[in-house]
Amino acid sequence: MAIGADAGDLALERVAQLYETLRPHLDERQRRLLLGAEAARLGRGGVKAVAGVTGAHPATVARGAREASGVPEPRTRAPGGGRKKLADTDPGLAPALMALVEPESRGDPESPLRWTCLSTRNLAGTLTAAGHRCSAPTAARLLRAEGYSLQGNAKVAEGRQHPDRDAQFRYIARRAREHLDAGEPVVSVDAKKKEKAGNFANGGAEWRPQGRPERVNVHDFPSDAIGKAIPYGIYDLGANTGWVSVGTDHDTSAFAAATLRRWWRADGSARYPGARRLLICADAGGSNAARARAWKVELARLAAETGLQVTCCHYPPGTSKWNKVEHRLFAQITRNWRGRPLTSHQAVVELISATTTSTGLTVTAELDTSEYATGLAYTKKQVDALPIDYHAFHGNWNYTVRPEPHETPIPARKQTTRRRRSKLFIFDCLPWRGPLPGQRQETRSSLAARRQRPQERPHVRPCSHSCDWSATTRKGTQSTNRRQAPRQRPASTLTTPGTSTPVAVRFARRQRQHRPARAPRLPMRRKPRPCPLQIARVQVKGIKRNQCTNPSTTVSQIRQRIREPCRPRTLLRVPAPTRGPG
Repeated sequence: MAIGADAGDLALERVAQLYETLRPHLDERQRRLLLGAEAARLGRGGVKAVAGVTGAHPATVARGAREASGVPEPRTRAPGGGRKKLADTDPGLAPALMALVEPESRGDPESPLRWTCLSTRNLAGTLTAAGHRCSAPTAARLLRAEGYSLQGNAKVAEGRQHPDRDAQFRYIARRAREHLDAGEPVVSVDAKKKEKAGNFANGGAEWRPQGRPERVNVHDFPSDAIGKAIPYGIYDLGANTGWVSVGTDHDTSAFAAATLRRWWRADGSARYPGARRLLICADAGGSNAARARAWKVELARLAAETGLQVTCCHYPPGTSKWNKVEHRLFAQITRNWRGRPLTSHQAVVELISATTTSTGLTVTAELDTSEYATGLAYTKKQVDALPIDYHAFHGNWNYTVRPEPHETPIPARKQTTRRRRSKLFIFDCLPWRGPLPGQRQETRSSLAARRQRPQERPHVRPCSHSCDWSATTRKGTQSTNRRQAPRQRPASTLTTPGTSTPVAVRFARRQRQHRPARAPRLPMRRKPRPCPLQIARVQVKGIKRNQCTNPSTTVSQIRQRIREPCRPRTLLRVPAPTRGPG
């Protein structure tokens, strides 16, 4: 007969206490009968459960269950009978086991289990190979006798800390107490982890009918998401309330200030009607970073709009977990939506709004669909002109913004890293399998006519297998107007004379802009050599001779000869063709 989960835990606890009390007064068979009877009463899984709480071997409990059901055992051992313990017969077993698991010896380069999982099975195998024969349960029993247990990692190493860390904590506490005693608002702000909106798995578990879990996607690919949710939270220390704006664009300083502005207009101004000051406790990084100039610009704009004297105190670097919003608001939100997929932005807002605690926490959430530009840069001169008073103690962490009208700085766009120009991938002498997807079909007559065209530039050297570049000219020598729209030609049109094997040329997505024509350059006199590579990856600014399948061909020649729609940047290796007569 199976028992419920809670009742089963109580039953196992009772079995452990009963066995511990009666064990000194029972012989071997009586102990087996007691354990077997309790295992049979628990039902399926009872043997393993009883063995786990009492420390007996599962085989012993199973034998007791068989005896309790009416299968007699042939004999009962007298006290002291049976095999002796391995710790008694092999005095070197325990020291050898301790040498493998002690933290001081785990870094020993001579240790056989330095880079191996220290499971009881691996420990037993290593000890047996060293001459100390034992099993995995014996190794586990010896470890428990020495005070060992399974231990996970403890996140306690916080890395390098600032020497004024404790002083900054005390400074923030004094400032917060001063504002709270005066009836001024004190808020803690931060951005929660970005979430993908869609049918994705969410950590945790919730009560559901047995065997009917919530079905979600197998993979958490961002491409399967309908969008992203960026919760930015505000926790009011005096009122024990939370405000969360769920953004859909970017986590920027403008988004953080907009959340503060919405909170003040919707809740803060009504809760603190006579407030003249506002204390903001924030992290040292992120969209509200202490070194972010955009954050100071947005705070100055917020102070001018609300008429509040805004004081911002940042926690030292590496101490964001001490921010009140982390464990008083964000932790409760995560606990409330555990095990539930965030299928939409509306689901995120509803789950956040429903977050409550026994201490009276209430949360208000709303969706912010505004767009916030990234890459805005402010100069030091613009920030210095703002009405900001830096405190005497760590002015880089603590400062006050006066509610004075000022000229709003105009940001400049940051110079983003220049993207590499599109690449050209040449697949030389591929077997003809028809046009690639997205290319125009070309008739055999046009291909045959193209093979019969005479060469326009005699100085162009063919490659070893005589690829026909007859319709191409060197860079800068074509007389056509470069402002004209390029001719739309299919890609796989360069062919080998006398064969029907075209040369497939594939362009990347971004094409080079037209530039003024340059003076023609004569080709360098080099010893002709065969094409060593059947695939080349070159930059658009020019094909290097040691990279091109046809050393005397340039990108402009190929572009004037062939045009192809966007193709994925894929590299294919094909076998080298046989050397032609050329």
